[in-house]
Amino acid sequence: MALKVAIVGLPNVGKSTLFNALTQTAQAQAANYPFCTIEPNVGDVAVPEPRLDALAAIIPSKEIIPARINFVDVAGLVRGASKGEGLGNQFLANIRDCDAVAFVTRCFIDDDVTHVEGKVDPLADLETIETELMLADLESLEKRVVNLEKRAKTGDKDSIQTLRLVQLALTELNAGRPARKAKVAAEDEKAWRMLQLLTSKPALYVSNVDEASAATGNDMSRLVAERATRDSADSVVISAQIESEVAMLDAEERGEFLETLGLTEPGLNKLIREAYHLLGLQTYFTVGPKEARAWTIHKGDTAPQAAGVIHTDFEKGFIRAETIAYDDYVRLKGEAGAREAGKFRQEGKEYVVQDGDVMNFRFNV
Repeated sequence: MALKVAIVGLPNVGKSTLFNALTQTAQAQAANYPFCTIEPNVGDVAVPEPRLDALAAIIPSKEIIPARINFVDVAGLVRGASKGEGLGNQFLANIRDCDAVAFVTRCFIDDDVTHVEGKVDPLADLETIETELMLADLESLEKRVVNLEKRAKTGDKDSIQTLRLVQLALTELNAGRPARKAKVAAEDEKAWRMLQLLTSKPALYVSNVDEASAATGNDMSRLVAERATRDSADSVVISAQIESEVAMLDAEERGEFLETLGLTEPGLNKLIREAYHLLGLQTYFTVGPKEARAWTIHKGDTAPQAAGVIHTDFEKGFIRAETIAYDDYVRLKGEAGAREAGKFRQEGKEYVVQDGDVMNFRFNV
């Protein structure tokens, strides 16, 4: 799954510092994990997964391959981006190509770092960003209405459905709400995604705080968290400056440095996991002497769908899935112990994969 999260924010809020920390972290992982820089502003980062290390140690596996997620550093947004101000068109195109959006807000005071709006106000930042996205969506949708109405009058079913969804989105946007607030029926979800609305994408609000607030947040980040709840978004607190320093340290130094700050792990780990879960994703594992690997699937996927992530032939020729729950696999020290304890299961086509399942697929070629 090529999953992309856009990092969006006004100038001088720490957006690029955060992205650089992400890519530096990825480069540090390169000795053990696959890593590539797809473009200068796209970083391919491993999803932190301690369970994978535990599974690999039991076999042991020669190679560890985590799930990955792409972060896209979108050009700094300015007021008027929806009308082409700044790098408006590039900004909008980059976001449309992503699965979710991380809104970076400045939640720190530093007289040496100017703010494009002249004052530090994270809620105003969010308002500016969301307004530009909503204006862009409104313009995009309004251009489609006339042609859709003409085709709908001919009885074209796809046009009727699309027109209905466009009107649903316009209702939300004209009321000053992002399109993600709309209630979309399950049978309309595919057509809804095809509208490519900027404000329908899952949102993560990232509060970039000062070093002293990295562990507990501050008054500004708490306001952002409250706003996220109202906006049906997730939120996370992070200090981009700390993360850029942590990314340059080796494992031992990193642990000591984080401990002095009252942190148990890098904030980037939280950010990556939040982005992963924001997209409704979960992980299952395959484990063997050659490699231990994490695979990304959507919550609710069945065993054949999970098999198809490895190879489409696995899904087409699916027979059964040999399955062990993660906790059982670790507690019983692998497949042999799980078999003996009766925790080794044969699951069929209707089985809904659970997060952490260790699986092996049987299929016809």
